[in-house]
Amino acid sequence: MMFGSGVPTVEVGALAADDFLLDVREADEWEAGHAEAALHIPMSEFTARFGELTEKAPDAGRIHVICRSGGRSAQVTAYLTQQGMDAVNVGGGMQAWEAAGRPVVASGGGPGAVI
Repeated sequence: MMFGSGVPTVEVGALAADDFLLDVREADEWEAGHAEAALHIPMSEFTARFGELTEKAPDAGRIHVICRSGGRSAQVTAYLTQQGMDAVNVGGGMQAWEAAGRPVVASGGGPGAVI
């Protein structure tokens, strides 16, 4: 599936438990609730913190980019693919993640919510 003008997109149901997930939402959204194993780099800080992604992303693996609903993550996915990286947007974002019954945790470790 493609988002907008050619951004590769996958649905939450296609994600495996061990897929690499990059959450680009802002700090307050992350603190309220996120996927436990996700790497958090807010879109507003993304270019400054790009090195963190290259250090932690799997060498030959795909980067699944997620935000609240799919718009910001589509922009980051487009940037990553332009850099030659294997990246896909997670369609529907954390709203779809939560609706699919996937676990959402708060920063303190307890149950979280998508805001």
